[in-house]
Amino acid sequence: MVAENRSHFQCYRNTSRLDNAERRDDCSHLVSVLFLKRFLQRPFQVASIVPSSKALVERVARKMDFSQPRVIAEYGPGEGVHSREIARRMSPDSHLLLFELDPAFSHDLARQFARDQRVHVIHGDAARLPEELGKRGIGCCDYILSGIPFSILKIDKKRALLQKTHDALAPGGSFIIYQVTNELRQHATFFEHAESEYFLQNIPPMFITVFQRSQSLNGREYPAAQRTLVGAHRSA
Repeated sequence: MVAENRSHFQCYRNTSRLDNAERRDDCSHLVSVLFLKRFLQRPFQVASIVPSSKALVERVARKMDFSQPRVIAEYGPGEGVHSREIARRMSPDSHLLLFELDPAFSHDLARQFARDQRVHVIHGDAARLPEELGKRGIGCCDYILSGIPFSILKIDKKRALLQKTHDALAPGGSFIIYQVTNELRQHATFFEHAESEYFLQNIPPMFITVFQRSQSLNGREYPAAQRTLVGAHRSA
């Protein structure tokens, strides 16, 4: 059993290297079985029968600037296809917080990133983001990514999560979503700017929308390099 677990963990470690296509193909059936199983058990929570395509993962990652240390949160990472690409791109002193409600996905994520101290797997609701940032002494996020099906959330819970998301972002920070529908734009009125694209290279096709918080804080503009520090000072 120990040897089997080690082999399974090694398989997940290999899938985290998106530039290692041969090894990723060898292990993809394990990820697909897990994803399909959880979809069949919780179709409304998982929302899609297959994980995001490589093309979608790369397009979403290009919406983020990894040229400096970042604090990134992800809602509903599932089996971690976006998480692995973000971890591959981000700097050694960055942080990635993964919020996953599904216990099987959460367990696998913890196993995948067991050796990566930059990644924090939280088995819980995304609404806990402010508390989890506070526990780690982090003031705010540069980016928040979400693939959770907002359309199934009750309106009050949806708007409450959007408000918490907006407030957790640094000035100029971005909330990035990939969804089957684009109905969230009518609710995300807290954000000063939104830009969407319809991405066909995925099954099913997805709307990718970037909601951006204003770069000003109390009427003052802050350059990108200072945003996290400003957020940390504000939350202290």
